[in-house]
Amino acid sequence: MKHFTSVDDIQDLNALLDIAQNHKQNPFANEDLGRRKTIGLLFFNPSLRTRLSTQKAASNLGMQAMVMNLNTEGWLLEFEDGVVMNGNKAEHIREAAQVVSQYCDILAVRSFPTLADKQKDVSEHVISAFKKFASVPIVSLEGSSEHPLQAVADALTIREFKTKNRPKVVLTWAPHPKALPHAVPNSFAKIMKLSDVDFIITNPDGYDLDPKITNGVTIERDQNKAFENADFIYAKNWSSFENYGQILSQDLSWTITSEKLKLTNSAKFMHCLPVRRNMIVSDEVLDSESSIVIPQANNRTFAAQAVLSEILKNQ
Repeated sequence: MKHFTSVDDIQDLNALLDIAQNHKQNPFANEDLGRRKTIGLLFFNPSLRTRLSTQKAASNLGMQAMVMNLNTEGWLLEFEDGVVMNGNKAEHIREAAQVVSQYCDILAVRSFPTLADKQKDVSEHVISAFKKFASVPIVSLEGSSEHPLQAVADALTIREFKTKNRPKVVLTWAPHPKALPHAVPNSFAKIMKLSDVDFIITNPDGYDLDPKITNGVTIERDQNKAFENADFIYAKNWSSFENYGQILSQDLSWTITSEKLKLTNSAKFMHCLPVRRNMIVSDEVLDSESSIVIPQANNRTFAAQAVLSEILKNQ
């Protein structure tokens, strides 16, 4: 593994999950792998789980971590070529990526979408620029169209909690007061397509994800029907892809409640966090034994550790 910026970079999902589980059982077994090596964590947007879990994963592997919030602690970066830099952006990505590559053995970057320019967002404008100009491996800490580390943690969580060989997994849209990115649902859909699961997406009209990603996946408009006999319910809001970045509905009838879980096969509730209580999901569900959002978040460390260890082995 050279870079990890998409679920598409996974060559063998089961093998990667095996590695993650091994790290979980013995987090320090490979602490010499990253000895005297440094990871740079570069954030253009806020983070809690991704930042801390990746730092922890790097530490477990013996790496040092340098963390920088680029929008508040560094020069604002220019990503466009051929521009006259007479505005508020003082440094170009061409120089910045090359310079930081001299300080780090791996660069991990977090950058959210514009939700205005679909072409730019789908192209992963920021992370792609780092891949182009950096001389070290790049890891996505969430990009404008994917969140692959979250997806690996999600797949690991389903593996740990499933009670049958081929569980039914439902990704459901849920209401939210803000327009949110497609990164988490996109990567979850991709990784479920690599998994041995019965996978269904349910969302209202106007909220279909990128058809290139959901090709071959059943899309169900009736949430109640989708929930029937489900083993896992993964709730997430996303803005419209067709009417890019727009909020078309805040229909609270899509909120996950205990009544809806009664339609399932005692399904486990999943969410990437942070979650809006009583909008995405009711308190009753989130605080119940059906909720596995906390162990799901814990698996973020071991997903990152698996990815970082595979990159380090190739250095």
